Amino acid sequence: CRKKAKMLSLAIKKRSRVPGVMITQTVEQLPPGKSTPDFTRKPIAVTVQEGKKAFFKAMVSGEPAPTVTWGRNKGEIDDPEKYKTRYDERAREHILEIININPDQADTYKCFATNEYGKAVCTTTLNVINFILKFKSKFLSGGQQEPQDFRSMLKKTKKQLPPQKEGEIDPKLWELLISAPKKNYEKICLDFGVTDFRWMLKRLNQMKKERADEQAKQLDNVKQIEVKPNGKAEFGFDMQLWDPNSAVNLYKDGVMVPYADDENSKHSLRKKGTNYIFSIKDPQPEDAGFYQVDVEEANVLATDFRVPAVEFVDKIKDAKAVESEDAVFQCVLSTPLNRITWSREDSSLEHGDKYEITVSEDKLTHTLRVKDCEIADKGAYYAIAGIASSRASLMVEDTKDDAKKFQVNRPEIKHRIFDSPPSFIVPLKRRTAPQGYECYMSCAIKGDPAPRVTWYWNNISLNTNTNYHITNVCGVCSLLILRVGPKNNGEYKVVIQNKLGTAESSMMLNVRGIHKV
Repeated sequence: CRKKAKMLSLAIKKRSRVPGVMITQTVEQLPPGKSTPDFTRKPIAVTVQEGKKAFFKAMVSGEPAPTVTWGRNKGEIDDPEKYKTRYDERAREHILEIININPDQADTYKCFATNEYGKAVCTTTLNVINFILKFKSKFLSGGQQEPQDFRSMLKKTKKQLPPQKEGEIDPKLWELLISAPKKNYEKICLDFGVTDFRWMLKRLNQMKKERADEQAKQLDNVKQIEVKPNGKAEFGFDMQLWDPNSAVNLYKDGVMVPYADDENSKHSLRKKGTNYIFSIKDPQPEDAGFYQVDVEEANVLATDFRVPAVEFVDKIKDAKAVESEDAVFQCVLSTPLNRITWSREDSSLEHGDKYEITVSEDKLTHTLRVKDCEIADKGAYYAIAGIASSRASLMVEDTKDDAKKFQVNRPEIKHRIFDSPPSFIVPLKRRTAPQGYECYMSCAIKGDPAPRVTWYWNNISLNTNTNYHITNVCGVCSLLILRVGPKNNGEYKVVIQNKLGTAESSMMLNVRGIHKV
């Protein structure tokens, strides 16, 4: 019992690679291959308006895989109507979703990662914007333009001033001060008989912050930072400024970033109606970081920009499809990534009814399938990984129109038959490959009509397996395995078939470095 109590009371503090994460090891010594939990990405603080949703996302590591739970300082999160937790296998993210937020949910939240060898914990905050504006501008609420000449506006105001009670401040004073430049403060206050400038500035700053908080409630449709086909990293949102003169500031890792409205500058802001788009020209690894946008003193957007060190080992290639058929784009990366960005022109593509986006088990091969192609689907497609990109075109043939043209213009001729059964010009050859290296196998075929080619491993079809990179160019059929291992050992076979017959060729792959016990 004493030994058990000693083990339970053991708590070894460890340092995490991520700042702000506390790790506690609960065993004296870790077994080989085992590790305590840690965070590879901790949840970031968010600010949202009342009635919206908020998301906290975390990524963890540890062996065995840790169990992730959530909590908060001033309450429970066991109400399924308010809080939902889930795990996104594709992104490998643990997510806490807070629904229909109210001010009571503003709090410090905790994320726990636990396994049998220890526990890791980190904290984050949720800020909720909830404010009823006490001093509404009659100029703005009435749809009138803000006065540009404050002195002339002041003269008009003075003529219209009703008798004031002793000690009472005319609301028009605040309306003028909020929109006026600082150099006019003293003149406006003196004309209204206000001499306590310290009190006036304190109250004015409070009102400006209240208006900025109210402004943040207008924010909607926040988009994450992503690299576009034009080579710029962009993030945008819709926002209607309560005060057109409000300062909109951009910060990276807490440091203000200067920007211009010129698209050729490093950081720029484009505004079209209520839509704001921030751009980072020619993004580099050093541009990665945590970005936020503030209106006056209120934070209205927070997101992070990652630039993984990755290149294209095999870029996407031009594709051709007939109407109603599928087209496939595929690329191979140098570094495993959970996902990349697929896009057409400036619009990102999402997995769904029209597009099928898949990733191989080793996270190196990424595939986009365009389903049921139409003429409108032709054009340029982009694969974007980090700041690297690859471009290819899709051609879609209208077979009906082509057939009609062909039938009208084609003269009657006597046909000659050149059909031939499938055969191998160069068959597969036995291969030996070192474990951990790439393995390439190929053969050359002929036949008319062009034979259909199917690859097999131990009699299991590989044509739809994204772990293998399969090509067929002008009768040269090849299969590439980026990193061979014990599971790749066995018989590989190519079967070719057309309407006149079938042929096959096989080989054995032996992977060196496999130790038999």
